[in-house]
Amino acid sequence: MILTIKLSYMDKIEELLTRGVEDVIDKEHLSKALRSKKKLRVKLGIDPTSPNIHIGRAVVLWKLRAFQELGHKVIFIVGDFTGIIGDTSDKEAERQMMSEAEIKKNIKTYFAQAYKILDKKNSETHYNSKWLKKLNFKQVGELANLFGMHEFEARENIAKRLKQGKRVSVRELLYPLMQGYDSVAVKADVELGGTDQKFNLLAGRKIQKAFGQEPQDIMTTSLMAGMDGRKMSSSWGNVINITDEPNNMFGKVMSVDDGLIKKYFVLATRTPFSEIDRIMKELQNPRDQKLILAQSITSLYHGAKKAAQAKENFIKQFTNKELPDHIEEKKISPPRTYKLSELLKLAGLAGSKGEARRLIEQKGVKVKGVVSTDVDIALDGKKEYLLQVGKRKFLKVK
Repeated sequence: MILTIKLSYMDKIEELLTRGVEDVIDKEHLSKALRSKKKLRVKLGIDPTSPNIHIGRAVVLWKLRAFQELGHKVIFIVGDFTGIIGDTSDKEAERQMMSEAEIKKNIKTYFAQAYKILDKKNSETHYNSKWLKKLNFKQVGELANLFGMHEFEARENIAKRLKQGKRVSVRELLYPLMQGYDSVAVKADVELGGTDQKFNLLAGRKIQKAFGQEPQDIMTTSLMAGMDGRKMSSSWGNVINITDEPNNMFGKVMSVDDGLIKKYFVLATRTPFSEIDRIMKELQNPRDQKLILAQSITSLYHGAKKAAQAKENFIKQFTNKELPDHIEEKKISPPRTYKLSELLKLAGLAGSKGEARRLIEQKGVKVKGVVSTDVDIALDGKKEYLLQVGKRKFLKVK
């Protein structure tokens, strides 16, 4: 059962300031502004480093939605310019520059994905190339003059790289200036970000002050661990994307480490704290806790009906050893004989033939329910094959 509890205005403020929050600067100032019901401009920027938004990135989007529900103006920025430069905040090695073509490919559905969470009618959206492309060398120099090299070197990941003799490019020093200038461009009262963004958020305060604006308050949220326990990251593939279809999303949540259940409830659902405590206390079996967690997360992005069906499918498939009720079908052309590894790539069940071969070697691929080697599969326009990769991916090909 998924429980919804209505909170009072003051309770909503308290939850906004505490749930999944690591730090608020200036907390007293922000709290006072929220209580006064002053309409704030609340900013969040996301760089399109991959085509999909995952539930780790959605943590701050849900926080943005919470501000929106209290009547504040939210400003969602897709960093089509900063994405090219690359943020080094959470990296132990230099982030490579992305091409404009990659960025254009990745941003196609970013706003549509964000609107799974945000209220579109009450959202202000921007691409930051709108103002960053217009800056000249003089203006960039003036921004750079606000910071000393020692401030950048004091960042933990940068200090570590320098100590190890690793390259730190001058380009990486420019990123905080650009993110900070975004706050000037949209006149932000508040900016949100993960804990790894703190330096960039503080840069925004300093740059706003230089432009005669009142420095924004900042709120940092906890980082979310992926399915393998490391920070959730598209580059590591340990993500649960908000666009994942219901059965896949449900299954991924069920594979999360038991030690992360409560943190996932706090960061990735809107389940009230009292209900989370009840679930963790009364349900001793982690599997039962995760069934509620997976249904809660899936319902946020696909609705209660599809989430309930995904739960039913999961129980049938893994408890009763039955196949899911719905298995996607895909036609492969032209009709001919394919190696199984080639077919897995064409069907989208593996990112490359190399990955497909590894899955097959690890006995992770079944054809018609039987673990298979890299056999020849004859597609003649009549035969149909049921392919299974791992425990969750099923596809009928013909």
